Amino acid sequence: MKNTPVKQSETMTVEDILAAVSEERKDSFNLLRKTIIDNLPQGFEETVSYGMISYVVPHKIYPQGYHCNPNIALPFLSIASQKNTINLYHMGIYADSNLYDWFVSEFPKHTTQKLAIGKSCIRFKKMNEIPFNLLGSLVGKMTTNEWINLYERTFKKQLSTQLFATI
Repeated sequence: MKNTPVKQSETMTVEDILAAVSEERKDSFNLLRKTIIDNLPQGFEETVSYGMISYVVPHKIYPQGYHCNPNIALPFLSIASQKNTINLYHMGIYADSNLYDWFVSEFPKHTTQKLAIGKSCIRFKKMNEIPFNLLGSLVGKMTTNEWINLYERTFKKQLSTQLFATI
């Protein structure tokens, strides 16, 4: 069974996304979600953002929201079942080269699967080779305050530099 396309709307729920995951991926996807929930530091909230199950710093903690759209809570990580892969998007590994380097060095110790990684996206083709323990460690390495501070140092600084470059 293929993944059912998920209608992206403001009313989409986590349950809608979970229901759309194909049967052959359902157990792995649910275990990934449980791994995140079990290891995520306090303060992050589960929601739906950009059509994915997302874990964000809510506006009650960080009222400024996401610089791309301040109406959206500050994203930290998301999970999605795509056409050929289950993906985990982790903004911390995009913003923190030490965390990225740690993850890349640890990955081969936990799976024989080749690491498929972009700036923030980690892709898993083989459901039986997802390193849940490693992902749990990754998820737990950054608190909400650490993420906010890193986000402001990294992304807000980049925005200021870009704005001044256009003046």
